[in-house]
Amino acid sequence: MKTVQHISRIFVGLVFMFSGIVKAIDPMGSAYKFHDYFMAFNIGWLDFLSLPLAILLCTAEFIAGFAVISGIRQKEGTWGVMLLMLFFTPLTLILAITNPVSDCGCFGDAIHLTNWQTFWKNIILLIPVIIIFKDKNQITPTLSAKKEWITAWGVTIIFITFCLGNLRNLPLIDFLPYKKGVNIAEQMTIPEGTEPDKYLTTFIYERNGEQKEFTLENYPADDTTWVFVDQKTVLLKKGYEPPIHDFAITTFDGIDLTNYILANDNYTLIMISKKLNEADSKKLNRGFETGKFVENLGMNFFVLTATSSGEVQKYMNGLQFFAADETTLKTMMRANPGYMLIRNGNIEGKWSWNTLPKNQWFKSLASGEKTSSINSKRTLFAGLYILAGVVILFRILFLNVRKYSQKFKS
Repeated sequence: MKTVQHISRIFVGLVFMFSGIVKAIDPMGSAYKFHDYFMAFNIGWLDFLSLPLAILLCTAEFIAGFAVISGIRQKEGTWGVMLLMLFFTPLTLILAITNPVSDCGCFGDAIHLTNWQTFWKNIILLIPVIIIFKDKNQITPTLSAKKEWITAWGVTIIFITFCLGNLRNLPLIDFLPYKKGVNIAEQMTIPEGTEPDKYLTTFIYERNGEQKEFTLENYPADDTTWVFVDQKTVLLKKGYEPPIHDFAITTFDGIDLTNYILANDNYTLIMISKKLNEADSKKLNRGFETGKFVENLGMNFFVLTATSSGEVQKYMNGLQFFAADETTLKTMMRANPGYMLIRNGNIEGKWSWNTLPKNQWFKSLASGEKTSSINSKRTLFAGLYILAGVVILFRILFLNVRKYSQKFKS
């Protein structure tokens, strides 16, 4: 039984830590998911809580999993995973039945699960959670209470800092279709031989007060005694959907520039701001200045936004402003504003407002000089947290080996 409990503890700890980490890598993605749920349940007035709740949830998951697997404040961690399961299991059942949002976001954008898959995942996860919870009163501390609390709070601070760093510097790992190195046009292509979506279309006609449904094969096209009432189209089977399927850039007059931009063999720096009025004015102004600088170097520059045409007029400054769907912009960029460098449809670079290269970098790029492809801030950020992750991992291994070696000796 001790072996089963030990395996359950490791399994639960790893699942919760993984869930917390992938959300912390892309906290803005989790915030967007909270936004979607608030809108679906008509409680949009809670939208201001989307980002705080996203950070709180991933932190709670990671710390609970860390406590369970490391043995540091293990009793509190066991209570934490149980409370999270008691809250989210019935919630995911409701979401599976009502399906207000197709993807629950429980593993961020790293792994996509349907609402029913998420519910059954929680049912399976409940089994090891119950196993470790029923023996919670038999847990012996790994360290002194003071050292355990210091360690737990230290890990919490490191984790929250990691989460905030991903907000400032873009996700450390890009799980989205618009990652660096991707060719947008290729990712929009549907391969030959793949099945498209299959739909069933029915027509409702009425005659003598009686309504009847027909299909395309038997509807009364030539029978004038039937009067058309309505049409219904139902998706029978989901077909292949390319990774990028909603990329479109237009002028505010409705002219489609998508193909022109993707085929351009010159460097194009795109400043992406889903809503200009939601971005900090200083960050916008820095982007505008960079835009004018790169245009003087012979590169292309434009601002891509979902801001209304009337609101955009307030920002007109000689630069080009184009329109795109807000959801597409959220997928393209997790910062407001953020930047994407493309050439021949290839994504050559992505930066947040905090990691946008200096003008000298663009000058070197335009002149054909060799440039560093990785921003120094992002490299330092990644290095520090990889190091912190290794330290935490070895700490967990050390504590578990020591704990079970002591049990073996006794």
